[in-house]
Amino acid sequence: MSIRVLVVDDHAVVRRGLAALLATDPELVVVGEAGSGEEAVRLAATVNPQVVLLDLMMPGMNGVAAAPRIKMAAPGAAILMLTSYTDADLIEPALAAGALGYLLKTASTDEVLSAVRRVADGRRVMDPAAEDALAQYAGVDLTLREREVLNLVADGLSNAEIAERLTITVRTVKAHISSLLQKLALADRTQLAIYALRQHTRPS
Repeated sequence: MSIRVLVVDDHAVVRRGLAALLATDPELVVVGEAGSGEEAVRLAATVNPQVVLLDLMMPGMNGVAAAPRIKMAAPGAAILMLTSYTDADLIEPALAAGALGYLLKTASTDEVLSAVRRVADGRRVMDPAAEDALAQYAGVDLTLREREVLNLVADGLSNAEIAERLTITVRTVKAHISSLLQKLALADRTQLAIYALRQHTRPS
């Protein structure tokens, strides 16, 4: 049986190129093309794809925002991110949003086709460059107190609650959070919580 694929990219030339590439594999059939995250969500509900080849950076609703909505519209769909970015602070949210695969646009024809088949089969696919980025990301040296603050952020505690729990001042909590964001190259508290949940960071 054919694997139904929805192609999502805000560049029409890229979409058509990917559709043409997928058409060379008799196991794959392109059931739709979308130029935005919003359109991808709408199409997913009607074409019922098994795999969504999803661009990460798009105007409006980007890939990270679109992924969970696509999964709601088509619960059986596997999300394969296809992007140019190897920043760990982009990879982490993409995986947290439900992506089963993360592949770079520099991947070969065979690698793209193989990745689509693998995620359709429920297997995770990670580009080697993305794996390296995540390994470096996870290897950041944090102090014991920073790890404690990180875990409490993941638990949803406010700065005041963290301060009370650790018997430190709110100002000190803010300083630790600022240090964590800088060390982990994260933009905000939400990304910090996602990082903690995915890494299962606990003080040793």
